[in-house]
Amino acid sequence: RHTRGKSTPDLLRIRDGEVDDIPAAVALPATHDDVLAVLRACAEHGLPVVPFGGGTSVVGGLAPARRGPFVALDLRRMDQLLALDPISRTATLQPGLRAPQAEALLAEQGFTLGHFPQSYEWATIGGFAATRSSGQASAGYGRFDEMVLGLTLATPDGTLDTGRAPRSAAGPDLRQLLLGSEGAFGVITSVTVRIRPVPETRVYEGWRFGSFEEGAAALRRLAQDGPRPTVLRLSDETETLIGLAQPDAIGAAAAGQQPTGCMAIAGYEGTDEDTSYRRERARAVLRACGGTPLGEEPGQRWAHGRYSAPYLRDSLLDAGAFAETLETATFWSRVPELYASVRDALTTTLTESGTPPLVMCHISHVYENGASLYFTVVSAQGDDAVAHWEKAKHAANEAILTAGGTITHHHGVGTDHRDWYVREAGPLGIEALRAVKRRLDPAGLLNPGVLLPLD
Repeated sequence: RHTRGKSTPDLLRIRDGEVDDIPAAVALPATHDDVLAVLRACAEHGLPVVPFGGGTSVVGGLAPARRGPFVALDLRRMDQLLALDPISRTATLQPGLRAPQAEALLAEQGFTLGHFPQSYEWATIGGFAATRSSGQASAGYGRFDEMVLGLTLATPDGTLDTGRAPRSAAGPDLRQLLLGSEGAFGVITSVTVRIRPVPETRVYEGWRFGSFEEGAAALRRLAQDGPRPTVLRLSDETETLIGLAQPDAIGAAAAGQQPTGCMAIAGYEGTDEDTSYRRERARAVLRACGGTPLGEEPGQRWAHGRYSAPYLRDSLLDAGAFAETLETATFWSRVPELYASVRDALTTTLTESGTPPLVMCHISHVYENGASLYFTVVSAQGDDAVAHWEKAKHAANEAILTAGGTITHHHGVGTDHRDWYVREAGPLGIEALRAVKRRLDPAGLLNPGVLLPLD
C-alpha cells in the first residue's frame, strides 16, 4: 500500500506479488510537531522518509530509489479544516484531508475549492500541492498551485512558513519553490488556499467538431478571447468514438473503423446570472468556430462518469488488456506536432512489441498561450506488459521533449519522469534544486530518488 501508486505497472506488480520493498515502519502523525519529531528521529538513525497521502501517484512517486529500510509517513490523521476566513475567502487545510472531505467541510460554510482531478475520490490536499495538481475545472477555478496562498513545511532542520499576503514583492516566491517538490524538500503540514462560493448553477453540454484540429482552434479562441467556461475539454476522434459508450466501440476502433468527428464538453459553474452570460457568449463563439451543439445530455454523462475511468483498468487487466495514460503540455502553435509525434511514438513502439495499441487523446486544460494533451493507451498485455509499456513510454517521452512539450503537465515527476526532467530543467537548474535540497534535507533522506537523482 505505501510503496505502490495507481499506475498500471504498479497494479501489475501488486498482482504479481512484488511487495519486497514494504516500509520498515509506518508513522501516523496528527500534528505539525509530530511530523517534526518523526523527521528528526529518522535523521538521527539515517532512515529515509516517504510521505504518503492518498497513494494516487502514477509516476513512481512512492517508490524510494535508495534500497534498504525506510519509514512511510502516512498523513491520514492530519485531516482537519484548521481555519476558514469568509471575508478573505481563504481556508487552511491539513495535508491528509481527502478532496471529498475537504469539499464537504467547505460546503457546510457555503464554499468550494473547485479542484476536481480524476483522482478526486482518493487524493489529498497535501498531494495536490506537492505535485502541482490540475483539476477538470481548471479553466474556471485554476490549477491547484494557483489556488495556494501559503504553505507550512516540516523539514529535518525545522519549519518553513510561506504566505503572509495574497501577493508579495518580498524576494523570490518560496511558496512556488515548495509547490511541486514531491516530498523531496520536506513534508507539507498545512496549506492555505483561496475558496469560492458554492455555485448556484452547474450546467455541462456537448459540442461536435469535424476534426481535432477544428475543435482545438475553438478551445484556443475561448481561452484567448473568452468567455472561458469553467470546464473546457476536447476528445480526439478515437476517444470520442469510445466515449459515446457504444458497446462495440473499442472493437470497432481497434479494427480500424474510422471515427468521425470530435466531442467537446463545455461546463459552466457560478451564479445564475454569470453562468447564463458566459454560456450565451461561449455558445456563439463555438458555433462560429464550426461547432454543432449536442445539448446537455453528453455533458451530464461526462459529469456522471468523470472519476470512473481508473476503475475500468481492473476489468481490462482481468481480460488480458493493458491501459495506461501520459500527459504533457505545450504552446498552441506546437499542439499539432506534439499530438502527432506522441501518437506515432506510442503506436509504432507497441506495434513493434507485438501489441498494437488503441491510442486516444484529449485536451482538458487550456490557457491563453497553450494547452495540455492527455493520452490514453489500450493494448493487449503481451508476454511482458510492464516492459512493453516502459519501452513505449520512453519513446513517448523522447517525442515530447523533441516536439517542445513538457515532460509532465500535472502528474508530476516521481521516478518515472526524473531523467527527462533533468534534461528539461538543465544542469544549472538541477544543481540549484540540489542546493535547496541539501539545505532543507542535509542527509538526503526525504523521498530519495524522487524528483532529483540520488547524489
